[in-house]
Parts: sequence; C-alpha cells; structure tokens
Amino acid sequence: MLDRLNALYPVRYTALALCVLITLLSLFTLVAFGIGGVSFLVFGALSLVGFWDLRQIKSSVRRNYPVIGNLRFMLEKIRPEMRQYFLESDTDATPFSRSQRSLVYARAKGETDKRPFGSQLDMSVDGHEWLNHSLQPTTLATHDFRVLIGGDACTQAYHASVFNISAMSFGALSANAIQALNAGAQRGRFAHDTGEGSISAWHRVHHGDLIWEIGSGYFGCRDETGRFSPERFRANAIDPQVKMIEIKLSQGAKPGHGGVLPGPKVTPEIAAARGVLVGADCISPSSHSAFDTPIGLMLFIAQLRELSGGKPIGFKLCIGHPWEWFAIVKAMLVTGVRPDFIVVDGAEGGTGAAPLEFTDHVGAPLQEGLRLVHNTLVGVNLREHIRIGCAGKIVSAFDIVRAMAIGADWCNSARGFMFALGCIQAQSCHTGHCPTGVTTQDPVRQQALVIPDKADRVYHFHQSTLMALQELVQAAGLQHPRDITSHHLVRRVSENEVRLLANLLPLTPPGALLTDLASQHAVFTTYWERASAKRFGLA
Repeated sequence: MLDRLNALYPVRYTALALCVLITLLSLFTLVAFGIGGVSFLVFGALSLVGFWDLRQIKSSVRRNYPVIGNLRFMLEKIRPEMRQYFLESDTDATPFSRSQRSLVYARAKGETDKRPFGSQLDMSVDGHEWLNHSLQPTTLATHDFRVLIGGDACTQAYHASVFNISAMSFGALSANAIQALNAGAQRGRFAHDTGEGSISAWHRVHHGDLIWEIGSGYFGCRDETGRFSPERFRANAIDPQVKMIEIKLSQGAKPGHGGVLPGPKVTPEIAAARGVLVGADCISPSSHSAFDTPIGLMLFIAQLRELSGGKPIGFKLCIGHPWEWFAIVKAMLVTGVRPDFIVVDGAEGGTGAAPLEFTDHVGAPLQEGLRLVHNTLVGVNLREHIRIGCAGKIVSAFDIVRAMAIGADWCNSARGFMFALGCIQAQSCHTGHCPTGVTTQDPVRQQALVIPDKADRVYHFHQSTLMALQELVQAAGLQHPRDITSHHLVRRVSENEVRLLANLLPLTPPGALLTDLASQHAVFTTYWERASAKRFGLA
C-alpha cells in the first residue's frame, strides 16, 4: 500500500507541494483580507523554482527533489571551501577518493579540472607515489589509445580502448543509467561491460560495444534448470554488438559469494534479460556448474569461442588461493587452450551491496592480484598471448598509469562512470531509493536521469581522462601507455626513503617457472608444484 501511495505521490515532492499549498493559501488571504503578500511572493517563487527543477535536465537530484534539492548547490556556491567539502564529503570515503569524485564531476561536466595553489596531497606521507617525467617529452597525435584483444584461436579480434566501463548489471542499475552508459560508449568507441545480469533491451538501444559477462547463473544463456545452454548462448554471442565474452569466476567486492535478487524485484524487463521467471528469486550460485576443474574451464572457453564465431573469450577473477590460479595456468599449458584475455578484479572494487567482512577482508587487492597474474604468465611464456585487463577503484589517468605499470593492458572503471552519471554516493543502492536515478528500478526516480545529458557526461569523462593520460605519457617521454613500466613509478616508503616500484614489486623473468623455479618468489616455490590442472585444490 505504501509503495502504491508513493508511486501516486512521491514523498520527495513534499517540499514542492507545501510551497504550492502555502502559495495558494497566501493568495486567498491576500485577496480576502489584504494580508500575506510577502509569503505569496516568497512561496510563489519557490513553487516556480520547484516546477523548473522538474523540467530541467542537468541535475537528477533537483528533478527528484524539487526545491529542497537546491540546498546542495547553494552550499557549493557559498565559497570554494564549502563547495569542496560538500562535493567530497561522505561517511566512508578517504580524502583521496573524495578528490577523485570531484575530478570526475568536473571532467564529466566539461568544466576545468585544473587546480590552483598546487597539490593538496602531503607528499611526505608513506605510500605517496609519482611518475618520473622526462626532460624530452614526446608529442602524441591522439589520445585514442587502443589494445588489440584476441589470440591465435580468435578470428574476431577487438581493438579496445584502454579505458572502458566495468561490469554493472541492468537490475543493479536503472534502465536510464544503462542507456546513458551505452550511448556514451557508442559515441566514444569504448566498451560497456554488461555485468552478469546479461544483455537487456536497454543495452541494445544505442548499439554501443558490449562485453557480455557470464556469471554462475548463466543469465541470458541458461536453460529451464539454470544450467548453461549452448543454443541460447550462441543466439546472443553472434550479435555484432557483442565484441567479447567474459566468464565471471569471482567479483572483487565479494569473491566466493553468490547472490540473490528477491522475486519482488524481478520485473518483466529483468526476467527477459536474464531468462528467468517474473517474480521468482533470481539466484547466482557461488560457483559454476558448467565446469569444476581448471581443465574444464579451458574446455568451456574453447566451446564459447567456437559458439561465438571466434570472438575473444576470457575470464574475470579476484585472486584468492594462489594455487587455484596456478592450476588454471597449468591447464592452459596442458590443453593448449588459452583465454584471449583475463580481467583482474581488485578486492577494493565496489558493489551495490555486500557483507562488510567480504568488502573489507576477502580477496587480494588489485596491486597484488594483478602483479601475480602478470608474473605468472610471464613465467610460463604466455604473457604475449594473453591480454590483461583490471578493475578496482580506477578513476583517474594516474590510476590507469599505475595499473599499466604493474601489468595491465587496459583498465575498466565502474565507480568513475557512476560518478559521471551523477552518483553522489548516497549509499542507498540496495534500497531502491537512489536520489539520482542511477541504481533504482522506481520508474519515477529513474526518469530524473535524463539520458542524452548523462550520455554526454559519460563521453566527456572518458575523453577527458584519456586526454589526461596522453599528457602523462608525453611527460614521461613515451609513445603509448603500454610503454609505462614499474621502472617509471616511485613510492615513498618512509620519511627518508623512496624506491622504484620495480624494486618493491617482484619480477619474474620470462620462462622462469618452467626452468628456474627455485630462485623465484616464495609464492611460486611454495605452491606452483603443488597446483594441478586437474583440480582447484592442492595436490
């Protein structure tokens, strides 16, 4: 009953309704008794502001919260310090992430991202990192940096941007948010990962490039029992809009944890995209049923590559037990089947809702996971055949530089593109009451997110970030982000000591795991020989 009442009259419109009511009462007293002129003018003006808020397209907050939503922007304009505080304050973000959100807002809106009075970071703090520049900077013709993804067995390789939209499902995001992301991706010629919720009708409206993520629920390619369906997979995979297929083994924000979308939230649109029943609980198991061994995973990859007509097939994982990752690599060597790409998801990545213990204490952070994956592939002479993507709080151009320096070929971002859509980190993603229309299925709330305007912001954020990346690459005297290595980055490790990242992070020589295991890092000497391609557990 409350939901129906809220649909007829959303409570967030109360401020506007009160202004209109007081305006009408003031008009009555003014005509009848000659009093109330001031209140009529004041609340009449506020009513006009509220109606304008409903019609404007730039601010989702003001469209969803007419009149009262203006308080946010009034505080911004009081003075620069208040603007910075209001834009950057939230309950759990660090100062570094808050400054990043402000950066995204500026770039998405086409505002200047330049800042006067120098850096606000304390460069003497342990952990501070910087990029060494060159006295002979380069001049590059374009900021459209790309990487070719697709190995020898792939017949439809994909020239991907080095910066793409990370996995976020329809259902977690609203229809309008999905459309805005995909429209921005289409305009900027970069990729939009569907998330494990599969390809919805909203993904197809603007024809932007898609990376189709397949999770343990096999949404979009499942049979009536919830198992993998080759026929249904092929029907979606051969769509020209689908450029790559990504098998989700684990998610950084909650690795090893399945999920349930409660039946009442499974709308006809979500059911159609996922291939499930309307109103029935939509379950994502914690592990896959299509394979249960590393060799089985490789055979599944080969099957998907054939069914898709030779498109790039890869998988995403957050590193957990190192021997399980080693077992997957050994399966590549035993079978001769290789994924075209691997996406490393850091444990610091975000999600709409996850248990606190998982978000804080399960899974390897991006630096450790990415470095292990890169070093292992180098150590078995497979690195040149497999591209590595990564995700996990990547927002700025320096984040991209850092990730590529420690082993990535390209980066994905969810958080950055959500900020570009207007997300203010209200942390109400799981409630359905998102104030900006980004993470809600409420048809009224999500209409506050105006697709053309937010698609422009998504496009501008992507372009501005790559332009900043171009400037960093030029400053370092390089030709492409792929030329950046851990020898270009420096980290402060104490008040009086700095070290190259190359000297802090382990390096594995090419082929060393096959010929010189004894001299390698302890994680290899401890677990490599005990890992087996036939099982995920220790031998």
